Amino acid sequence: MFHILHNWQPSNILLEIGPITLYWYGLVIAIAITLAYFLILKLSKYFQLKKDDLNDLAFWLIIWAIVGARVYEVFLEWNYYFTNPLAIFKIWEGGLAIHGAIVFGLIYLYFFAKRRNLNFWRLSAVIAPGLALGQAIGRFGNWFNQELYGLPTNLPWAIPISIENRVAGFIQYEYFHPTFLYESIGSLITFIILLILIFKLKNKINLNNLGKIIFSIYLFLYSVVRFSLEFIRLDPTPEIFILRWPQIFSIITAVFALIILFTAIFKKQLTRKNN
Repeated sequence: MFHILHNWQPSNILLEIGPITLYWYGLVIAIAITLAYFLILKLSKYFQLKKDDLNDLAFWLIIWAIVGARVYEVFLEWNYYFTNPLAIFKIWEGGLAIHGAIVFGLIYLYFFAKRRNLNFWRLSAVIAPGLALGQAIGRFGNWFNQELYGLPTNLPWAIPISIENRVAGFIQYEYFHPTFLYESIGSLITFIILLILIFKLKNKINLNNLGKIIFSIYLFLYSVVRFSLEFIRLDPTPEIFILRWPQIFSIITAVFALIILFTAIFKKQLTRKNN
């Protein structure tokens, strides 16, 4: 893989048929969503959730996640989209921010759980491994678009970026850190950890509590990965003091995740004492 990454500049176009153009980014995202969906259905039995409920949830959850991902991206790149408003709708060209997808997705999930009288934490937990897997796959879409790369480097796995896709100030460099690959690996590790925890704990603790643990661990691990990678990413984004906005968001998310996790652990210990 490293040899391919180092020596190949991929095209973002998958296929052109007359006026119709299909993009690799769209295909990769579609594959990621499909595999995540089937994984979620497989895991539903461990949280005693009905597949019919998850089928009903899937369509609108995906729609709202995509909307949220785009809204967040537009916020980060407001100067560009303000002068190119039609580009807001061209999601097949890239520009889906996972933080926005998580926020909008969770809001919709909360109201869906309330309407169906389902436990929010169980729903969140069954989705978390699928989300991590989807991120691990979906990040390769950024490779095809030659976006979201990192600082220049001479490492063997560095990726070449065509001059028209290089960030201003780095035109003279050819090879850059494949931050999409780093995040993909981090998401894959997170996915494996979540699966192990589900199989280890599913018969040992209350499922609602397990839901809190699984989802909070996902949020925390992703926040750590994202916070770390922002130090070498080159894509423009608002900054607050010395931190990039995604780092601020990651800190807030990590703290929120730790509060949920400690609450779940404390409740588990309290339950044992009461018993």
